[in-house]
Amino acid sequence: MKKILHYLVIPALLFISANSSSAKQHPSGMKKHFFACTDYTQGKVCIISDKGKLLWEYPAPNCNDLWVLPNGNLLFNTGKGVKEVTRKKEVVFSYESRSEVYACQRLSNGNTFVGECNSGRLLEITPEGRIVKEIKLLPDGVDGGHAYIRNARKLANGNYLVAHYGLDKVNEYDPFGHLLREIPVKGGPHSVIRLPNGNTLIACSDHNGEPRIVEVDPGGKIAWQLTGEELPGISLKFMTGMEVLPDGNLVFTNWLGHNQFGKAPHAFEITRNKKAVWIFDDHVMLKTMSSIQILDHKGNPMKGQVFH
Repeated sequence: MKKILHYLVIPALLFISANSSSAKQHPSGMKKHFFACTDYTQGKVCIISDKGKLLWEYPAPNCNDLWVLPNGNLLFNTGKGVKEVTRKKEVVFSYESRSEVYACQRLSNGNTFVGECNSGRLLEITPEGRIVKEIKLLPDGVDGGHAYIRNARKLANGNYLVAHYGLDKVNEYDPFGHLLREIPVKGGPHSVIRLPNGNTLIACSDHNGEPRIVEVDPGGKIAWQLTGEELPGISLKFMTGMEVLPDGNLVFTNWLGHNQFGKAPHAFEITRNKKAVWIFDDHVMLKTMSSIQILDHKGNPMKGQVFH
């Protein structure tokens, strides 16, 4: 688990570093972004201005996925459920589960897709809270555990893309839950995006000591990747949220749990040539960013216009 916004490109970016008593000046010419994000450790979702100011926040325990909807509401997971909340902090959709939940998505028909971790269920739920579709990836009574599913998405063709974090693979299932494709990904896949060219972009955690971003083509070959220390001054710790911007640039969140607090930027944007053009590293405001949506470009996520 959305907006009416504008696009800004402004030189210079100032953010407060937890390791410094003064604001940190990033290189001249860097972008600024208006964005929404999650903070897994502090248990909240936030909206942050292009000047780095906290504009809005709402409690969201163990949040790993969020969307800003066209009406301005935020849709996000809450550890064991999913909520949609207005900017006035009114809950207009809520789903509660016995299972851990780390994936949500508002579909074009207004229903909400939910990926349940422990139960291995892929659900589609009406605005009134009625489950109208259920796919079981595990036999009844089997608990997949905390690491079974992280991010998951319903694709435009009706298939489902699921990051099986603890199994080191991404699977694609058809609309009936039959396995169509398995992509082995060492490192613990956390988030997945199916790109317009048919490739699959995958964010990998520190599960096996290889945090990275990898793009895999339909034949299973690596088409592009970003590994640990390729970016000057940016160390990959545990790659989580992603977004592909309209100009082709890539935005990633770098989760700083597992004793990595303050040791790297929370989020950054790079070109395909791996040049950093935006960095967010305020370690006072946030502790561990796990998902992000950039809000200064137009795009309706319910129409497949936000690749996130």
